[in-house]
Amino acid sequence: MSNSSSITHFLLLTFADMRELQLLHFWLFLGIYLAALLGNGLIITAVACKHRLHTPMYFFLLNLSLLDLGSISTTVPKAMANSLWDTRAISCAGCAAQVFFFSFFMSAELYLLTIMAYDRYVAICKPLHYGTLLSSRACVHMAASAWGSGLLNVVLHTANTFSLPLCQGNVVDQFFCEIPHILKLSCSHSYLREVGLIVVSACLAFGCFIFIVLSYVQIFRAVLRIPSEQGWHKSFSTCLPHLTVVSMFVSTALFSYLKPHSISSPSLDLVVAVLYSVVPPAANPLIYSMRNQKLKDALWKLTQQMLFR
Repeated sequence: MSNSSSITHFLLLTFADMRELQLLHFWLFLGIYLAALLGNGLIITAVACKHRLHTPMYFFLLNLSLLDLGSISTTVPKAMANSLWDTRAISCAGCAAQVFFFSFFMSAELYLLTIMAYDRYVAICKPLHYGTLLSSRACVHMAASAWGSGLLNVVLHTANTFSLPLCQGNVVDQFFCEIPHILKLSCSHSYLREVGLIVVSACLAFGCFIFIVLSYVQIFRAVLRIPSEQGWHKSFSTCLPHLTVVSMFVSTALFSYLKPHSISSPSLDLVVAVLYSVVPPAANPLIYSMRNQKLKDALWKLTQQMLFR
């Protein structure tokens, strides 16, 4: 038994014990991290520099790329360093920073994805009011509300989580520090406050999910009324990337947090954690650029300018 005041560091879960596999994980994570940096960096640069992309949809996409860069930079570099140097340790301050920033970026991303669903709803179901409902000022306010709500949410959770006494050691059953795994280390009688906050956050997340579902019900009803096949294709080409990102984000997170305890294991938890914390930030730029001709053209011109100037 140990008290939180005596804990100076935490021990993270490793991907492998063999040195060769540790180095393999380092190179694999390095490749994924560089791909995420390149993809999201290109999208941010293209949207910022290309005037034809200065529309609400691409403005929100720029914010999504910023959040993806933040979330993957919170977890992957430390995991790479641990694999490279064959260590499991992370300082208390480093663990608190991971909890704070990862929860912040994930919360803000969920709120932003909800706003992006509203953007697609207005664009397809109320196109005549699009300029009014999604003016430049309104877009800035909505993006700021997503970032601000995520910040408020994570301040409450992080402060409450790390104020709890820890009586179950310092071994975190995950490759990065995360609130549910820190709570497992707390005294059995002391985590009820944080459970209450988690229930409130879960209700908010469920509300966002319901809003996204209802938005797409209205979008699909509107699209099915479009008489031309070209209109169908144009509408679906702007909605499918967002719907794919939302599905991947929600399904992996739900499986991670709601999977039956009977099938839970350290190896499965590691795989699922990679699926919801590492893969989406690297895959989102590819998903958005595959079916978006404007974005593909802008990225191609930007790449040419970088390579041949």
